[in-house]
Amino acid sequence: MLEGLFQPMHLVVIFLIALLVFGPKKLPELGKGLGEGIRALKEGMKDNPPAPPSNEQSKNTEPKS
Repeated sequence: MLEGLFQPMHLVVIFLIALLVFGPKKLPELGKGLGEGIRALKEGMKDNPPAPPSNEQSKNTEPKS
């Protein structure tokens, strides 16, 4: 379903639209902010693995008879 989504021509069109919308001065700042955000997300996921659900949460999700 998503196999042909990121072809090179699609990425060029997306870049050109972003260039028109944000302008050439703002685009590097947006890229830098996006990269920093992704990096922080990866570090946060690596440092804090998700906790297993507590007993109270699993009791609330059981179907009632």
